[in-house]
Amino acid sequence: MQKAVIYGAGEHFESLVQLLASSHVLQLCSIVARSTEELSSLADQYDIPIIETLSEAADSDVELVIDFSGRLDHHETKNIFKKNVSVVTSSTAWKFFHSLSGGEGSIPSYRNKLHKINTILDSTHDGMIAINDKFNVTLFNKSAAKMTGQDQEGVIGKPVKDVIPSSQLPRVMIEGKEEINQEQILDNGTKIITTRIPIIDEYGNKMGAFAVFKDITEMINMAEEVTNLKSIQSMLHAIIQSSEEAISVVDEEGKGIMINPAYTKLTGLKSDQVIGKPATIDISEGESIHMQVLKTRKPVRGARLKVGPQKRDVVVNVAPIIVDGVLKGSVGVIHDVSEIKSLTEELSRARQIIRTLEAKYTFEDIKGESEEMTFAVEQARLAASTPATVLLRGESGTGKELFAHAIHNGSNRKYNKFIRVNCAAISESLLESELFGYEEGAFSGAVRGGKRGLFEEANGGSIFLDEIGELAPAMQAKLLRVLQEKEIRRVGGTKSISINVRVIAATNINLERKIADGAFREDLYYRLNRMPIYIPPLRARKQDIRMLAEHLIKKLNQDYGKNIEEITKQAEEILKQYEWPGNVRELENVLGRAMIHMEPHEQKISGVHIDLPVQIKLEDSHKRIISLNDIESLSVQMDKVEKRILSDTLAEVDGNKTKCAKVLGISLRNLYYKLEKYGIQTED
Repeated sequence: MQKAVIYGAGEHFESLVQLLASSHVLQLCSIVARSTEELSSLADQYDIPIIETLSEAADSDVELVIDFSGRLDHHETKNIFKKNVSVVTSSTAWKFFHSLSGGEGSIPSYRNKLHKINTILDSTHDGMIAINDKFNVTLFNKSAAKMTGQDQEGVIGKPVKDVIPSSQLPRVMIEGKEEINQEQILDNGTKIITTRIPIIDEYGNKMGAFAVFKDITEMINMAEEVTNLKSIQSMLHAIIQSSEEAISVVDEEGKGIMINPAYTKLTGLKSDQVIGKPATIDISEGESIHMQVLKTRKPVRGARLKVGPQKRDVVVNVAPIIVDGVLKGSVGVIHDVSEIKSLTEELSRARQIIRTLEAKYTFEDIKGESEEMTFAVEQARLAASTPATVLLRGESGTGKELFAHAIHNGSNRKYNKFIRVNCAAISESLLESELFGYEEGAFSGAVRGGKRGLFEEANGGSIFLDEIGELAPAMQAKLLRVLQEKEIRRVGGTKSISINVRVIAATNINLERKIADGAFREDLYYRLNRMPIYIPPLRARKQDIRMLAEHLIKKLNQDYGKNIEEITKQAEEILKQYEWPGNVRELENVLGRAMIHMEPHEQKISGVHIDLPVQIKLEDSHKRIISLNDIESLSVQMDKVEKRILSDTLAEVDGNKTKCAKVLGISLRNLYYKLEKYGIQTED
């Protein structure tokens, strides 16, 4: 609203004051005239000060002077106000404001039009802001308030920099140049695109500036999302096309929408033979897994099929594509079984190599919650914390090697080498050179410079001597020296080499019997038997069968490319009824055999899949049928026979131990050992 001053008084003076006082266009600031009683009364009525000279209004923001005197000099006015101030005669002002007082040009009509304009400005989605030549806000619509977070009514009249600190409107007004579609970030982070226009009157005077702007934050975010989606789509397409895995994708109706070069290479089918065709187009034998997944909305893994004209044997993994709960199709990854077999064989060879260099199992790999197995594991953990020699005892297939690995990995030697030696698999003539190494020229064919033995290779680590009971007497003596002296001597060498090796031995035979028979050194036995650990057979811990089966199934799934989940309760009960002479190794074989013969879609091993060996039946002298479960082990039966022979012979010689030993052809010392072993009491 512009400020005005009336200079002088005259005709229509009182009427004009009344119009200006009620006008929303101009604000009457003061009257420059000699004070009279009538004038003072009018000024008091409308709260308008009376001043004597025009210069007293110079400090006001006056923009219009209404001259009733007819004598006001424009140059004088310019000098007084130091700026462009409009001067109009009283008659001109009267005609203008009188025209606004009635008819089409009346003030109510003007207000109505102004209200309509403001309504239009407030209803637009574009923000609008205008300033005057003092940089104060004169227009601020609802959209501008929403985008800036400001109060629409509260900002009118405020400096624009207080409302929008980053506003460029003052600069645009000063420079007098419009700016079109400029990006700007408001202080609240809103991104806008704005057009700024200077407001210049017909005389070239700069009256202010106006800006209209649009919030583009959402548009930019949407554009970024679209760009990201396109980027992700391109990236996924590139990954699928470059993957060495054969991939096929179908839509929700089961029609092909994408394949990659690896798929064409495997099946022999090109894009034009698959895209838009039913998912069954590539199957030679079997049912479409894509259609099965689309029907059930559940993934399928490890399905066996034959695909393409060449009927390639493959394993298929298919998963549904679900977006916001809506099924959009499915994607399948196809593996060539022949390639899997090749990789499995290569992995097996690698495992054999690694097995000789390091321990790959830990105590976490030992499965079992039975009291017998828990006790064995506790003993093994204790053994791992000490440097003592360990002797692992148990039947074949109980997991002695697994324990040996775990003991090494549980000790402070785990970062050093773990060497495995099967004493029964290496000939006696080679075993010494393998264990202790040899010097150059030690024998025909010896490598130039000699060779380090396995004990030297294991220095600082552990050496696992499996089947220790099969060592020849000569090798037993040499091993005893290693355990006693902590040093070895190479074949053909004269110098002893100190070593720091933890020995873990294992056997599945009765060492005590071999000692009694003179086939195993008693002193070596006591050296090895410092920390004995007995690993129970599977028949003694049948409650562990389910846990062992689940662990073995995971391993066999990797070996066979299967996706078996578990065994049923029925299968578990069948497995528990068997006596497992081959222990855990035999259990693994039974489960593996079951998995091989299962159908591709089957995921649980049930009783029908279990194929156990026929349990032998024997007839005793009374023609009574007894099952294998009733037969005691050979060693137990031999011990009973030996005990009976000893007792009967002692009775025949009236308890004379010397005579008894002579009759039986054994040493007296050996006789005393056997009597103590079987608890046979005699009178001295």
